[in-house]
Amino acid sequence: MNALAGRWIVFTLGLCAVAWIVATALRDSRPEGDIRTIANYKPWEKETLELASLLPVQDGGRVKPLGTFAGFTMLGLHGARSMEIIGEGGEKVIIKPLDWMLDAFFRPELAKELPTFRVDNSEILEAVGIDAKGRRDRYSYNDLLPGLDKMKQLAASYEQISRQDPKLLKPLEKQTLDQVYSIRTFEFLTGYMDFARSGLLPSSGATEGKILPVSEVMAAAPKIRAELQAAATGQAVSQEVQTITVLIEQAANSAKFGLNLFPSNNKEDPEWISAGGRIFNIFTGTTREPEQSIKDIKLLEDVATSLKDGESAFREKFAALESSIVARAKERGEYRSIPLEADYFRKNWFIYALVWFLLAVVSAGVMFFTGKTVAGRVSYWTTVGFLSIGLIYLIIPIVKRSIIMLRPPVGNLYDTIIFINMSIVIFALLVEWMTRKRFVLGITPIVAAFLIVLARRFEVGEGRDHLDPLVAVLRSNYWLSTHVITITLGYASGLIAALLSIVYVLLRSLGLDGGDASLRRSITRAVYGCVCLTLVLSLIGTVLGGIWANDSWGRFWGWDPKENGALMIVLWSLAILHARLGGYIKEWGIHLASIFGAIVVGFSWWHVNFLNVGLHNYGFAAEKLWTVMVFYGVMMGFIVLGAVTCLLEKRSKSVKAASGVDLKKPAEA
Repeated sequence: MNALAGRWIVFTLGLCAVAWIVATALRDSRPEGDIRTIANYKPWEKETLELASLLPVQDGGRVKPLGTFAGFTMLGLHGARSMEIIGEGGEKVIIKPLDWMLDAFFRPELAKELPTFRVDNSEILEAVGIDAKGRRDRYSYNDLLPGLDKMKQLAASYEQISRQDPKLLKPLEKQTLDQVYSIRTFEFLTGYMDFARSGLLPSSGATEGKILPVSEVMAAAPKIRAELQAAATGQAVSQEVQTITVLIEQAANSAKFGLNLFPSNNKEDPEWISAGGRIFNIFTGTTREPEQSIKDIKLLEDVATSLKDGESAFREKFAALESSIVARAKERGEYRSIPLEADYFRKNWFIYALVWFLLAVVSAGVMFFTGKTVAGRVSYWTTVGFLSIGLIYLIIPIVKRSIIMLRPPVGNLYDTIIFINMSIVIFALLVEWMTRKRFVLGITPIVAAFLIVLARRFEVGEGRDHLDPLVAVLRSNYWLSTHVITITLGYASGLIAALLSIVYVLLRSLGLDGGDASLRRSITRAVYGCVCLTLVLSLIGTVLGGIWANDSWGRFWGWDPKENGALMIVLWSLAILHARLGGYIKEWGIHLASIFGAIVVGFSWWHVNFLNVGLHNYGFAAEKLWTVMVFYGVMMGFIVLGAVTCLLEKRSKSVKAASGVDLKKPAEA
């Protein structure tokens, strides 16, 4: 094939890959319908958002900023961390998670107009009589309200089926159930402050028309509790106490879920308490800090009722609430990482890394066409620079995550994606530094950008905080630092070997190597070294994993799918190296085997986690499995392309040998 034509083919493939990456990155964050207009929506002021961002709350087994809680809650319901509307005065407003959560708590009527719910299958709505805008769109709570009761009834029946066996649920039934769970979450949030805004009963006499604050009723809890206890002996209970008891229970239930806001003064109590928990505990006499409970609810009431006096008054009351909570969190030693985590999510490090990698793709394209000219040298160093900056934007958030979590950087699937991405870029830059052949610079930025998009899509699909504590058996910094990181580096090494082999296949099949045998040998040596590294890391990691398993589960090896996957990587790497040393495979063979090794790595790293089998099972998800299948298909496509090219080259050599052409001399033009 003509070298120029080959370059254009590679350029077109790279352009398609980049277009897919950009389109995928944008698709999940944009609705398919029109932008919603909420004429009376006024954005929160910047000072209010900065103040609220550092409010600590407890969720998912750890203390985190309100912004983190808001971000993952919004991600789970909305499928993105921002929404765009037309607000007051016809201006476009970008609503971020913290804005959205403050709306849910303190402006619920506005929150119910926001397009909060992402619906991926319109059949869910059609089944309950709601007019759908399209197959996939976003809807507000008020949009769903006409069919909400029927949807909840259907979900209740599906829930019973799920308790028997989740596999019995049809896809539409599971989607309906998940949608109702999202709606319940939203209802908990919008109802959380109802008691603080409305109180219990209208007061009488001189204060008629004002609300009766729950905090005042809580102060009378001992008397109310005594009267209720007396009723057990047959004494009559006043109508007022009966009414207050019912209303207090309603108030406590409305604020019992959704947000654990208040730390206990007692450091021995690990669990924070919701507002509803504060109310419930004081009326049942189960709290050890009744005065603090009343103060907390009074602070919350002050915040909720202050908004009518303007946002500056709201900030003043919110600051008092936050100061009280922060002081106790610091006393308990739980405020350490709050500012760091708030900054981590504010900076969007991985988005900036994605931008730098895409810029590296552009400069690599220029380098690809300009060769070793002055422009080629400039674009070469520009590509190296962009890749290095992108790498820095990967390393910084990974280090920050480790500091926040107080553990090594790899503990779940999301962690592995960003860590392997970082490792691949480092390996690629090392290979380039050792060879100076440029072959790795063309594909690495595309792969790095793809892995960032994969991480974002995984995060959207999961909709949960991956900084939360690990399950008990994984809470070992020693084994996470040794076994898990070693295994993950083995995955990265196996993937970089496959990437180098893909470069080899493209160079040979499209005639881009120009017959440069030294270039081919450099790539082959690099692949051989990466396969050796994969073997060493995977073997050590597998043995360390067995020791950990013996320590945790009482057996070294149990033929768990994850264990089998790690063993497969070791065996396949051994097979490649022995076949190469024995002369059974040569250049083409090691590269095709290396690409197949990526399939083995993909199975061990990703696929086995969703098989619903074994101690390493993280839950089945069809969309994630589909991603794996696409990856398998792409790798097999490169294997087929390489195999066909190899056969054509052999056939061409045979024809030339038969015709008496000296293969050692270049053919004349």
